[in-house]
Amino acid sequence: MSIFLTDRQIALLVDAIESAEDHSTGEIRVHIDSNTETKNAETAFEVFHELCMNKTAELNAVLFHVNFEKKYLTIIGDKGIHEKVSQSFWDALHDEITEGFSKGFFFESLRDAILKTGFELKKHFPVTGENTNELSNEITFS
Repeated sequence: MSIFLTDRQIALLVDAIESAEDHSTGEIRVHIDSNTETKNAETAFEVFHELCMNKTAELNAVLFHVNFEKKYLTIIGDKGIHEKVSQSFWDALHDEITEGFSKGFFFESLRDAILKTGFELKKHFPVTGENTNELSNEITFS
């Protein structure tokens, strides 16, 4: 799986995603990439599409694409959420995560970012009826 996260921490990240998505129609995914040597941002967009994150009903999916080995993080918020929170939210979140990563807080940084993202999703995309989970909450790897 990952030398940066234990199996237990991966399971706890899935729990954080479930909690972050509760009371929101938004979707959050984490993808841990150990294979990409270059063009990490391009790969992140490919993963976003491969995971069908661009097909949520309200275009409010968020991907955390992490390459620990290359010390690279891409956060992609689909059109719906990006229009609500703006680039400054993503930039600040990126800075918080990478600062935590630099101190070795891989799990804590991802968990906190997931929960902050969930707060924004709840604020801008609250559940008004049935809350269908459009995407899996599982962490994906490549």
